[in-house]
Amino acid sequence: MIAILDYDAGNLKSVEKALAYLGEDSKITRNIHEVEKADKLILPGVGSFGAAMEQLKKYEIDKMLQEAAEAGRPILGICLGLQLLFDDSEECPGVEGLHLLKGRILRIPDTKGLKIPHIGWNSLKLQNNGRLFEGIEEEPYVYFVHSYYLKAEEEQIVKASAEYGTHIHASIERGNLFACQFHPEKSSKTGLKILSNFAKIQGGNG
Repeated sequence: MIAILDYDAGNLKSVEKALAYLGEDSKITRNIHEVEKADKLILPGVGSFGAAMEQLKKYEIDKMLQEAAEAGRPILGICLGLQLLFDDSEECPGVEGLHLLKGRILRIPDTKGLKIPHIGWNSLKLQNNGRLFEGIEEEPYVYFVHSYYLKAEEEQIVKASAEYGTHIHASIERGNLFACQFHPEKSSKTGLKILSNFAKIQGGNG
């Protein structure tokens, strides 16, 4: 079972629907016993970095994620969920992220002709053999909704990048940790393939 972590951040149902379409068993939950039983965890989310960290702590989901990461269970962060896995964000100075991965979340710079938030389809440049992108053609198009982006500390964990006024680290993988700045659940066949690839990943500290 895949636990979709519920911290009142919205966008959970579309993830659940996409997994159901793929025939995957998933449940929206914040119940510690259900989360402990889950094979994999998904941390979706839209909204503010600071408010989200507050909610994760309120429901003790931060602890559940730390324990799952240490146990080697696969975790997928989506959009805000990607950002929360890292150290901090320019959106909310002084608020610490989960520190599961090294990197900072920065605001997309103002660029003439580009709107912020970045909303819409954008191509990805695939790199470093990401397991989420197995069987996916080069330069696939995926759907983004964000004003902030990841600058990861370790280039080798970046499996896909995008250009939108700056160089965006759009997807990362390290061991059992996976994350996408874009929304696979809204990215048509490419997104479904990414979710399917995640669902097939085996646990363990690989």
